[in-house]
Amino acid sequence: MANDSTDNGILKKTKGPYKHPDFPEMSEADLKAKAATFDIDANLVNLMFQEPFYADVVRYLHKESTESIPTAGVLAKDGVMHLWYNPLFLGAYNGVQVKGIMKHEALHLVLEHTTTRRYQPHTIWNWATDLSINSTLTEDEMPPCGLRPGKAFREPAEWPEGTTQEDIERTRRISKLIESFPLNLSSEEYFGRLMENEDVQDMVEKGKQYVLGDGNSMDDHEGWDELGEEEREYMAGKVRQAVKDAMERADSKNSWGSVPASMQAEIRRKVRGEIDWKAVLRNFVGVTNRADRMTSILRVNKKYPGIHAGSTRDRVPSIGIFIDQSGSVGDNELELLFGELVSLANRTDFTVFHFDTEVDKNSKKKWKKGRIEQAHRTRCGGTDFEAPTKFVNEGKERYEAVMILTDGCAPKPSSSRVRRCWVVTPGSKLEFTPDARDVVVQLKRKLV
Repeated sequence: MANDSTDNGILKKTKGPYKHPDFPEMSEADLKAKAATFDIDANLVNLMFQEPFYADVVRYLHKESTESIPTAGVLAKDGVMHLWYNPLFLGAYNGVQVKGIMKHEALHLVLEHTTTRRYQPHTIWNWATDLSINSTLTEDEMPPCGLRPGKAFREPAEWPEGTTQEDIERTRRISKLIESFPLNLSSEEYFGRLMENEDVQDMVEKGKQYVLGDGNSMDDHEGWDELGEEEREYMAGKVRQAVKDAMERADSKNSWGSVPASMQAEIRRKVRGEIDWKAVLRNFVGVTNRADRMTSILRVNKKYPGIHAGSTRDRVPSIGIFIDQSGSVGDNELELLFGELVSLANRTDFTVFHFDTEVDKNSKKKWKKGRIEQAHRTRCGGTDFEAPTKFVNEGKERYEAVMILTDGCAPKPSSSRVRRCWVVTPGSKLEFTPDARDVVVQLKRKLV
């Protein structure tokens, strides 16, 4: 039943006897016996009756049985949307858990995790997407090996060769961190919380690949970062069309199954090109905001005194805000822009400047929670986006990202050396095509 001849540059044959992440006590022979009776088509028919929307999405996938991956996974590659699955993995589960895995894989596509919605480091982003998706599954649908907020993950029966006691203790602390997470946050919010954690940052800095263990992953994310830009855009369009077709059928037949209303609204926004601009701003801030971490020989490491140096954090404002003060941006628009910054300041600190044809350095303010400026003007000239762009690129102020709040009425500036978000006032639009890595948020008076 397995097909080990798949040559896609991504799937790799697992070495040695296969060990199931949830049933390590089962021999490979027993797993093969279960796999021999596993029928994915029968499971997809059940999915169609119970979860028609998810079944419609999965229907578009080229399904391939292979022992070249340990679990299952979706990937948009070579113009085709694939679902690969190891029959030794799926065959050991009951029908409800197989349904949960199929819903999980469909949501990776629906939420664009395999195409346009990607962040680095990719390992941490993969955890975050799994935590968000698995929040939507019921306990019965969840394979025990899956990452789920509020649930500690299991330690392996045997730690891999080369695992140090430091690795083990780090793993246990990260497990407690995930156990403390609430359900139903966005992938970006989980990503931000993970990246703020000292143990996760330590793992990333040291290049540690093993943390969660083979027994804490219900699907495979390999290959998501290997798409070229053109292929990524092409496949994103195909995925969006498949989701659009599934959405329209679900609407026409009132057959959304267990898809919650909030998820339905998110799906409609994605396929119709609508943006929940408040969520985009929150996500932009959440992904960008983190502290600089430096080794310190003067500060004792509390967990490993005398073994490792301690660390200090230089918590500088990581996001620079530049507010267009030109005459074309009215007072009402300024109040809206300032109002949104007030809500975002609950999440991070900002350094705020005003600008028109140049940056007003005297307007510099550091905004912290509870210490927010009221909407006001210090300039009233024209608009030159090159002014804040040059200011940031020259590195006189240090940021991980920049937000430009404007009505968009000026020519295109140079490319930014850091992530850039254009926040455009209601009823206006940028007069140019932004760079591909830029984020554009269109403000609205009322959230639709």
